[in-house]
Amino acid sequence: MAFKINDQCVNCGTCEPDCPVGAISEQNDKRVIDAEKCISCGTCAAECPAEAISEE
Repeated sequence: MAFKINDQCVNCGTCEPDCPVGAISEQNDKRVIDAEKCISCGTCAAECPAEAISEE
């Protein structure tokens, strides 16, 4: 199951460079995870200082 970024996201960008498959990008001033690319490794959730990333 893919991870998802919720409304607690402060758009700091910490998660994006840590994603091993490049599934995270910025759209409309917030970060989003492409569910098709996400491999559910959890690296992004572990790095998120706002705890805004969880499994769908």
